[in-house]
Amino acid sequence: MQETILGNSQEAVTASSSSSSHKPRLGFLGVGWIGRNRMEVIAKNGAAEVAYVSDTSPNNAEEAMKFAPNAQLLNSLESILEHQELDAVVIATPSAFHAEQSMLALEAGKAVFCQKPLGRNLEETKRVVETARRQNKLLGVDLSYRYTQAMQQVYQVVKSGELGQVYAVELVFHNAYGPDKAWFYEPKLSGGGCVIDLGVHLIDLALWSLGFPEVKQVNSHLYAKGKPISMAEGKVEDYATASIELKTGTHLQLSCSWNLPAGQEAIISATFYGTGGGVALKNINGSFYDFVAERYYGTKTEQLVSPPDEWSGRAGVAWAERLQKGEGFSEEAEEFVKVAEVLDKIYGR
Repeated sequence: MQETILGNSQEAVTASSSSSSHKPRLGFLGVGWIGRNRMEVIAKNGAAEVAYVSDTSPNNAEEAMKFAPNAQLLNSLESILEHQELDAVVIATPSAFHAEQSMLALEAGKAVFCQKPLGRNLEETKRVVETARRQNKLLGVDLSYRYTQAMQQVYQVVKSGELGQVYAVELVFHNAYGPDKAWFYEPKLSGGGCVIDLGVHLIDLALWSLGFPEVKQVNSHLYAKGKPISMAEGKVEDYATASIELKTGTHLQLSCSWNLPAGQEAIISATFYGTGGGVALKNINGSFYDFVAERYYGTKTEQLVSPPDEWSGRAGVAWAERLQKGEGFSEEAEEFVKVAEVLDKIYGR
């Protein structure tokens, strides 16, 4: 991701609106609660025009149309792509479809913003990125935690060098619930369990903040219902730990889970420890949405950022703004490949 820290998104929208009169026309494929939320935030920010909507569920489509009364309801990705004036497609379908649908849209000359994971494995992810490069189209993935005010502040502290040598990063994402859709539990459809669902965000945050250094070694332990598993067994993990050693000498430790008896709804944190102190992104009161940024000096804690922060959907707005400015393919998309490489190593594939 670019090193420009996200400022006030409304100011950014106003600035980019003045630079171009053409608002990107978007098609939304998959408008369950995540797709609908992203559509609503993009529309409210005026970052783009919602032109087409498609979902296999009539109820989802009907709900989404409330936020975009002028959009046209269509029945497939193919019917969306038939419209020549369309600029881009926003994809929020089950993971098994992400790579194929992204490539179809890119090959039709449309930019893409996709839910994570972009692919179920490294090979799929590489193919999507290569297609975007070949077509010179802007490719975005909804790595939404980058855009929280708290993580933006953590990123600034890490980048400033004031932590000295960052030697350890502790990454935690425990979700006391599990996914409510059956496909999440089928490795062929999902690509994995809690690591590809939740851990992907944390690995991205760590590598992004550290400038995407090379990974030297990965060791992992996967569990399903309390028992050690390997991906070859055709099960997905609901608890995982991974030890990731970077070539810079920094050590990342990841723990993530579904349905953990965590005593609260969620425990989410990314903590960076350096020779000059520490800094952390942390959720508060078990919330999935409320985050603080804290700076650590020995036994002293300084709070840098606290809620409220309306960050949900901000990644999509930032992508739409770049699209409006006429941006094509960005080499930043290689970051999606680097995260996918780590996921594949955690899964032993």
